[in-house]
Amino acid sequence: MMYPKIVRIHKVIAENKDIKTIVFPYVEDAKPGQFFMILIPGIDEIPMSVSYISKEYHGFTFRRVGDATAELFSKKAGDIIGIRGPLGNGFDLRGEHLLFIGGGTGISAIAPAVEKAVSQGKQATVILGAKTRDELFFVDRLKNVADVNVSTDDGSIGYQGFASDLAEEIIRDRPFDLVITCGPELMMKKVVDVCNNRNIEVQASLERYIKCGMGICGQCTICNGLRVCKDGPVFDGKTLSKCKDFGYFKRDASGRKINIQ
Repeated sequence: MMYPKIVRIHKVIAENKDIKTIVFPYVEDAKPGQFFMILIPGIDEIPMSVSYISKEYHGFTFRRVGDATAELFSKKAGDIIGIRGPLGNGFDLRGEHLLFIGGGTGISAIAPAVEKAVSQGKQATVILGAKTRDELFFVDRLKNVADVNVSTDDGSIGYQGFASDLAEEIIRDRPFDLVITCGPELMMKKVVDVCNNRNIEVQASLERYIKCGMGICGQCTICNGLRVCKDGPVFDGKTLSKCKDFGYFKRDASGRKINIQ
């Protein structure tokens, strides 16, 4: 895992005006919830959740937000990128009836988990949340395999409000063996709290500033020294209930605390 594997992009999919998926040839096994370190030659190396998994191809889905992702956004089929991974621990798909909650680009991490759960004969209920309908993606993809509920902050489609509020309503009305979530941390904090209060098993995929991706630099530590890149990015609700920074602050590239409340 020290050196990236250089690959040529197989195809690029525009999910909406600011989000794209890059698909590349890769035969290594990957679990939903794991991530890749993506090398953009001459720019940077950044973490990306696995959003597509097949025997011959894998993919990641991202929003254009900075220099590295802007460069990725300009890439086309045939262009070269570097891949390290898959890294970290993925979701543990236990139980028979699972609820998946994805917000924003966190939708990309839960999509392959939904597909894998359904392939194993499990029942999947999905909540997809975004600020507005134009920011949603993977809706049709997931409707092909699961019961999909959509929420938007502005009410432009589906439930008007936060995905975490819709999740609380659905959790109150239906029994679930496991809840899986990925998205904005404040959304996940509420989901984890609701599940812990109801003694429902929950797993959340965290995002932190990851530099090495191998647990060496310590940049992505949370709680009492847990490393998101190595011990995560997926953590269970009991662990997160003891984590004082979860839902409260992150660290920037220099290690400085950034309040997220």
